Amino acid sequence: MRIMTFNIRFLNAEDGPNHWEFRKELVLEVVWSYLPDLVACQEVTIPQLDYLTAHLRGYEPFIQHRDIDPTCQYPTIFYRPETMAAGAGHEFWLSETPEVHRSKSWGSAFPRMITYGLFRERQRDLWFYFGDTHLDHISAPAREQGALMLRDLFQRLAQPAVLAGDFNDLPTSPVHATLTGAGSPFRDTWQLAQQPEVGVSTQHRFDGKFFGGRIDWILITAPFRLKKAQIITYNQADRYPSDHFPYCVDLKY
Repeated sequence: MRIMTFNIRFLNAEDGPNHWEFRKELVLEVVWSYLPDLVACQEVTIPQLDYLTAHLRGYEPFIQHRDIDPTCQYPTIFYRPETMAAGAGHEFWLSETPEVHRSKSWGSAFPRMITYGLFRERQRDLWFYFGDTHLDHISAPAREQGALMLRDLFQRLAQPAVLAGDFNDLPTSPVHATLTGAGSPFRDTWQLAQQPEVGVSTQHRFDGKFFGGRIDWILITAPFRLKKAQIITYNQADRYPSDHFPYCVDLKY
């Protein structure tokens, strides 16, 4: 089973030559090139959701549980119906009032969310949770409290799980320790692959040059085991689909 997390960069009028209109087809192409069974996208605005729903052939958005607000950027799951069966889903805001729409706490610059649902490979019996999140880029307390909420959620669900997203923090952070340390069922796939951290990043400035470190993670619980992990630097003539590199893993169980 192949999983991808991909911050596609929101539709920003100030992006000039890197505006969504000039890179939306590259987003399609990188997904089709790697054919993940599940994709956790972040920063998805409604025009981007509409475009991907219409044009990302072979994939469906997992949004039946969502009341769509055109003012929001959403973490959004896409899945391949050919290979994956989808069950129930839910989402809530990472705040002190998680069921209050667009709520935020702890100095968060923006409302932040976890969206998740049950999935099963069509040829397998195991149902598992797949979660997609995006923690705040400004407030460290908001990231840390959000990480606690995520850890507590998946402990309560008590099912096999994969959690993917843009955590806006480094593997040396309290956020990472909360989600992968003692008391958490999750392990970091990049670390399981025994890959280096120095000189590695999932961010760039639309130029393909690493900066800022590895902030996009895919975390797994038992019985999932890692086969392969890769940061994808896909581009066409030095044009990139986003200012984040997709991160992709192959899992076995």
